[in-house]
Amino acid sequence: MEALLPSGGQTEKTNIFLKDPTDLMTNMYGDTLVTTNGEEACLLRLSLTSLFTETSLQSTKEYIFSVCEQRLNDLSLRGQSECVYSVFKRLGTELVLGLFLNLRAEEQPELFQEVVQLCTQHWHGLISAPVNLKVPLWSSGFSTALEARDRLMDIIKEKLENDTGGFPATLASLPLPDSSAAAQHLLLFISALIPKALASLLTSFTLVLSADEQAETRRRATEDPDFLHAVLLELQRLWPPFIGGRRIAEQDITLAGFDVPKGYGAIFISHSIHRDPEVFQQPDSFLPERWSGRNAGQENFLCSFGNGARSCIGTKLTDVFLKEACVFLLKRYDWRLDPSSQDLTYKWLPVSRPANPPTVSFTQVDRSVSDGGNAMDARHAV
Repeated sequence: MEALLPSGGQTEKTNIFLKDPTDLMTNMYGDTLVTTNGEEACLLRLSLTSLFTETSLQSTKEYIFSVCEQRLNDLSLRGQSECVYSVFKRLGTELVLGLFLNLRAEEQPELFQEVVQLCTQHWHGLISAPVNLKVPLWSSGFSTALEARDRLMDIIKEKLENDTGGFPATLASLPLPDSSAAAQHLLLFISALIPKALASLLTSFTLVLSADEQAETRRRATEDPDFLHAVLLELQRLWPPFIGGRRIAEQDITLAGFDVPKGYGAIFISHSIHRDPEVFQQPDSFLPERWSGRNAGQENFLCSFGNGARSCIGTKLTDVFLKEACVFLLKRYDWRLDPSSQDLTYKWLPVSRPANPPTVSFTQVDRSVSDGGNAMDARHAV
């Protein structure tokens, strides 16, 4: 049975609600930071935190920019509108595999494509029925996902054994509880979860800023890093990439007036929490300014990537990914929906995005042109 966690859930009771040890994530990823509980989870987080320090994140920016340059630099030159979700998912995939696995598409194209396909098959196992069945000429999605996981683990273990630099080498050097922990966490880090989350948020970013009336918002986001941060907070509030989560009560507890017996599940729905009118005035409106006004300092109310002691360890890295990609787009392009009338109704599973893939046309912005010493924008559609 499940109890729906109200939007004002008491964070001090977080430790009473645990990850379900029978969760499908455990079958697909093994014992990792997101599937364990208690002291084991705390020790894993302590060990892995060193991978995501400010110094480590700063060193990734050059690579992130180079991938943006390769994948986003010709959006206005292709002569057609772009399915932005697909463009951004490819961008996220290259970022993740390059940073976490030292695998570059231009250096090892065949292995890169194999890993991309395997990650996709592995991901589909998360959203399929957990039935491990094979008959002649047919395998269940879950069975195919397990086979993909095994092949990915072989590739990962080879990387951990042979790479002398980058993320795999650093991960292999950490004091983890057993020999399989590094490989299982690397499998988690390169999974399709991260590219899909990035693609979801970047798609929402281009859609909400595509209207002519958002020209001033685009200008401010280009010039003011604090305002861009507020824009990204508002994106996560309105269109969180993941629908929410589920926890199991390890003891009888009363939560916001609801009795939750031991062993029962509590579900939190990000979309509902983020649109609580008692916290966010005009909850359905895109208002980045709220984060410097009434909701200043309330970022902890968002649970796009979890919250509290069990929040995503890579949240800061995701923030770096998003800001670098958004700044790249803002400085180089204006854009609009093409065609202008599209059904942008969102679906929320497996990640949030319009059910009908939206298409966008990009117009290059050339800020290198000047007139009488004063910089000006010369925009030209290609």
